[in-house]
Amino acid sequence: LFSDLGCIFMGFLYCIPQCAYYHIYIVCVCDTFKIQTQRASLDVYLADGRNVRLDIQTSDTAERVLEVVSYKMGLSRELIGYFSLFFIQDHSNGVLSVVKKVAEFELPYVSLQSMKESDCKIGIRKWYMDPSLDKMLMDCRASVNLLYMQALQEIEKNWVKPTDGQMQKLESLQKAANKMKVLELVQEVQHYGYIQLDPCTCDYPEVGCSAAVHVGNNEISCCIKLPSNQTKAVSFKINRVRCWQVTFLGAITQPKDQGHEQTLELRFEYNDSDSWRWIVFYTKQVSFRAVKKKAFDEK
Repeated sequence: LFSDLGCIFMGFLYCIPQCAYYHIYIVCVCDTFKIQTQRASLDVYLADGRNVRLDIQTSDTAERVLEVVSYKMGLSRELIGYFSLFFIQDHSNGVLSVVKKVAEFELPYVSLQSMKESDCKIGIRKWYMDPSLDKMLMDCRASVNLLYMQALQEIEKNWVKPTDGQMQKLESLQKAANKMKVLELVQEVQHYGYIQLDPCTCDYPEVGCSAAVHVGNNEISCCIKLPSNQTKAVSFKINRVRCWQVTFLGAITQPKDQGHEQTLELRFEYNDSDSWRWIVFYTKQVSFRAVKKKAFDEK
């Protein structure tokens, strides 16, 4: 409910000066949910499964919580902007989902309470999709540790695609605890630095396709499964996208054996073989919108 409320307020808040909209949002949320500001503990999870426990106020925004956890970990203040908080879901089958980025003005403690049934937790992860930006974080021990933990997690979850040779070298460097060399080598691995989204459906190259989507390095990389069960690798280059739009369709309940519920439609106009056409994705993952916007902003 809180996440839906955040989406409704988003457009309104962007029309208000920054100094004012934090206060308006917090007041609206606290009044709506009868929240009393009080001290509380909040766990922020790292990519290796450990957590950092914070003492916060229930009315603290994500921006404030990120500052607190960064300070506690020793992350340089000028590097905080390279990271963000995310709602993360660990599934029983071992699959990890990054449900959504926590908006800067959102109240993480309150949001987490409203998402208890989803069994979500809050994690800190890097928030950029250009792998070359890693070099900006190499002089800070805390940022190197965060990048290293996330790189190992992405390898373990098969989000990145190292060759057999690359995997052997990475395992050797990991055993030697050579974090810098691991981060140097992983730059060469396919899909490193990309954000992996949950499986979704799309209408390209035909209606009724499913897709595994990675976004990063100025492309939307898809492994598309056709209705005929054949697979096709497709790369949509960000610089060939003319415009894009997002529509929230609302919750659509489906039987568990029929895949994901579809709640969000993302479409973009793409120059495909010198002709413009609309490409449409359907997903339940709210972070799809933020990820696509971030990718276009970094173009």
